[in-house]
Amino acid sequence: MNTTELAELAAQLRVDSVRASAAAGSGHPTSSMSAADLMAVLLAHHLRYDFERPEHPANDRFVLSKGHASPLLYAAYKAAGAVEDGELLTFRKLGSRLEGHPTPRRLPWVETATGSLGQGLPVGVGIALAGKRLDRTGYRVWVLCGDSELAEGSVWEAAEHAGYEHLDNLIAIVDVNRLGQHGPTRHGHDLDAYARRFEAFGWHAVETDGHDIEKIDQAYREAQATSGQPVVILARTLKGKGVASVEDREGMHGKPLPAPEEAIAELGGLRDLRVHVGEPPAAAALRDRTTEVVRLPRYDEGDRVATRDAFGAALAALGTARGDVVALDGEVGDSTRTEEFAKAHPERFFECYIAEQQLVACCVGMAARGWLPYASTFAAFFTRAHDFVRMASISGAGINLVGSHAGVAIGQDGPSQMGLEDLAMFRALYGSTVLYPCDANQTAHLVAAMAGLDGIRYLRTSRGATPVIYGPGEEFPVGGSKTLRAGEEDRLTVVAAGVTVPEALAAADRLAEDGIRVRVIDLYSVKPADAATLRRAAEETGCLLTVEDHHPEGGLGDAVAEVFSDGRAVPRLVRLAVRTMPGSAAPDEQLNAAGIDAAGIVDAARLLLQERAVH
Repeated sequence: MNTTELAELAAQLRVDSVRASAAAGSGHPTSSMSAADLMAVLLAHHLRYDFERPEHPANDRFVLSKGHASPLLYAAYKAAGAVEDGELLTFRKLGSRLEGHPTPRRLPWVETATGSLGQGLPVGVGIALAGKRLDRTGYRVWVLCGDSELAEGSVWEAAEHAGYEHLDNLIAIVDVNRLGQHGPTRHGHDLDAYARRFEAFGWHAVETDGHDIEKIDQAYREAQATSGQPVVILARTLKGKGVASVEDREGMHGKPLPAPEEAIAELGGLRDLRVHVGEPPAAAALRDRTTEVVRLPRYDEGDRVATRDAFGAALAALGTARGDVVALDGEVGDSTRTEEFAKAHPERFFECYIAEQQLVACCVGMAARGWLPYASTFAAFFTRAHDFVRMASISGAGINLVGSHAGVAIGQDGPSQMGLEDLAMFRALYGSTVLYPCDANQTAHLVAAMAGLDGIRYLRTSRGATPVIYGPGEEFPVGGSKTLRAGEEDRLTVVAAGVTVPEALAAADRLAEDGIRVRVIDLYSVKPADAATLRRAAEETGCLLTVEDHHPEGGLGDAVAEVFSDGRAVPRLVRLAVRTMPGSAAPDEQLNAAGIDAAGIVDAARLLLQERAVH
């Protein structure tokens, strides 16, 4: 397309953004209109993409970080022939693929769910890392950002990481239209302010007029000619460009235009231009897809091994068996034990440093490219990245997250390092799997099992050594449990997971010495929970006592309680959990102070049985 034709294409993108939002009665047309020229030039001249083969290994990848500008994206899809005009007008309607914010669950050309601002560039960094270090097929990653979202700290985690990794296959386009949802942005149209920030992180910055077709084209060419650095194109634009009644006006964010037909006429009327998007070069996927039998580490019963140690060894073994496994860490690999994978497979290990949002974003980006990521940090620090995990769930991303140093059992480091909310956080995610192994062999098997699951998978590991209670040949199906003590005379059931399992066993042995028989269930699969086993235990023993190294809200106790939320009779249910703010103390002192060690379980069991006898 020549300059005149590109201008016509940009006008069409504006018109279709107005039409889609008007048909929906909602949306963000003015945010779409500001970036229409940027999108038109990219689509017609620079993007290399086969819409019929979104999985093509050499396709460029495009991420709409300002996901509220989805009308522009869908208008571009129409111009590329990927969607029809009739579908465009189903925008935001029930059952439509064209949601208010795009997701890959609906559309195969969308790399990641966006809409929570500040996430597109971090995920783009993950995709670019996969392209540069893993796929190596030469594709570029284009990320269209809004200027408002540059206030998010996650953007600067991404900027530093991209600069450090010299991701010259990453091009960020910032639509600097100066207006946010409520009033002007922090820096308005000061492109130099943004340029200085990106340049400080090692980026090449290009400033341009975002409504001058030739200058945009020149900026894109300069970006593609730059080597050794990621590139940011800072484009000065006007929100609502092309319609005088809304152009550069405050108060129009997130609203359809008040007079859409007049606006369409002002923009030159309807058009039906079609764009031939550049084809990607021929390329073969270089990913090693071989899958061999996983030779997991084996531990002898009676030994004492930390589950974090078993995780590290199992992950390295899984990486040997599967060439698509990658590992990432937040600069605590010597503690989480991902260093074992790094030693065995350095080409597939990624250090994300202490930037947990970027850590999870890299996982999402690599999963979008077909890799199988395992990322680890302290369980407590995943809370920093919760929104990224939430958006990963919306994307349908298949990622494995492993939180170490969970609970008060870590000991003297104190509450800032203790993951006491992580089970609740991950259980609340749509379609998630939450696992909490108690010994080394169980951990190894669950690490391997995670590779075959969908959605968000979370595994909780412990810092200190715990006894190996299962043999290496034991099976641990996800959604299952292990009944470790059981008999016809059981008077209550203790449900434990992780570090509280050996405490529950010790308590059961003490109670048995006094003639009190209790059942012990290892509920290693916290979500999905083994409902059948729990219901049977409730029927046969009448009382359930849950014990967890976690706050009482949202953890093991709630997982068990939910099994009985279907209207059937609810058993007597008592929960032992960490109910006070811990300080620094030895691990055994921490468990005792929280009342979740063997002594605490014995005392609670006796009290529960006494109260039951009275009533």
